[in-house]
Amino acid sequence: MIKQSYVPFRRVMERGDLVRVAGVHSALGGLLAGEAGFDAVWASSFEISAARGLPDASLLTMTEYLEAAANIQKAIPVPVVADCDTGFGNSMNVAHMVHEYERAGITAICIEDKLFPKINSFAVAEQTLLDMDAFAHKIATAKAAQSTPGFYVIARTEALISGLGVDEAVRRCRAYAQAGADAVLVHSKAGTNAEIRRFLEEWDDLCPVVIVPTTYPDWHADDIAKAGVSVVIYANQGLRATVESLRSTFRSIREQGSSAHLERRIVPVQEIFTLQRLQEWQEINA
Repeated sequence: MIKQSYVPFRRVMERGDLVRVAGVHSALGGLLAGEAGFDAVWASSFEISAARGLPDASLLTMTEYLEAAANIQKAIPVPVVADCDTGFGNSMNVAHMVHEYERAGITAICIEDKLFPKINSFAVAEQTLLDMDAFAHKIATAKAAQSTPGFYVIARTEALISGLGVDEAVRRCRAYAQAGADAVLVHSKAGTNAEIRRFLEEWDDLCPVVIVPTTYPDWHADDIAKAGVSVVIYANQGLRATVESLRSTFRSIREQGSSAHLERRIVPVQEIFTLQRLQEWQEINA
């Protein structure tokens, strides 16, 4: 019988090395990320929304995001870190969210300190933050709601995104760590890593730090680890590569009138069968 098990995210964190995470929106993406050697995958609300042809603007429900994250986790041996936006509402919603994600087998979630409904951090829009104490209460609520000691809650601050500066990011992250956050995610849309470096210089190691280097992609993983970061999330590179590849492939087939010129550059159907573990499934009926 086919069985699938996975390592909880907390156990991955306990290894002590830099944890590298890839953003995905499907189980197939999760399989490919694991195949490439990533330690975990990020069930990205941006990617999951984009896969539905929708903006990352709190349009999908908790149930829809949870279903996507659970489907990914069921298929892969590495843990899923679920991007849960603002927690889908107030503290009551956060408690319900923790119960549901935990029951679905998700071992790590991340919530951010923006107001609900939120919009993607890189969108040209006002990025308004929730009051710090109110968000700290959400974090405390999430930790109180968990039923297993290993469940991992990451508190994400958008202080740098909203232009409030490094000092405010540090102040907020201290409050979130004191409220029980297992890690803090500091998000920046600056073109260099200068803001994050300054944050790390001021941070007092109350808990691990997570970063998402989308706009400062030249920071090498070795240097990220030396700077004191514990987790790096490559949150949307897979989606962006997929768009480029599909656009080029479909356009080429349409223009050329066949796919013959592409066949040596795309994987054979047999490789998809391998990813699907088709032979193992067929053996059940043998």
